[in-house]
Amino acid sequence: MRNNAAIFALNALSHETRLAAFRTLVQAGPDGLPVGELREQMDVPAATLTAHLNVLRAADLVRDEREGRVIRVRANYDQMNALIAYLTENCCAGAADCGPASTCKPKKQGTRA
Repeated sequence: MRNNAAIFALNALSHETRLAAFRTLVQAGPDGLPVGELREQMDVPAATLTAHLNVLRAADLVRDEREGRVIRVRANYDQMNALIAYLTENCCAGAADCGPASTCKPKKQGTRA
């Protein structure tokens, strides 16, 4: 990840509502949530959520897919993992046994480890 992409992603997450939306989508797993369900869970007006999701989309932190009349939005785990790796790549200047950051690799629902 380049500096500009990291700055863009961190800026997108720097708002309380956007951070809450992103965390809700991460928690939802790879299936994500329909936008309407996300809006209900967050209890924000539709236009407000749309504006916040647009910022998260522009930072490539979320992606959406149309399913008939429903738009399903999902966290982009690859981008999230790249941001975490970028932030921790030089952890403690080698003075600690940090190792690389663990990545999140969600499985589709119905599969077991």
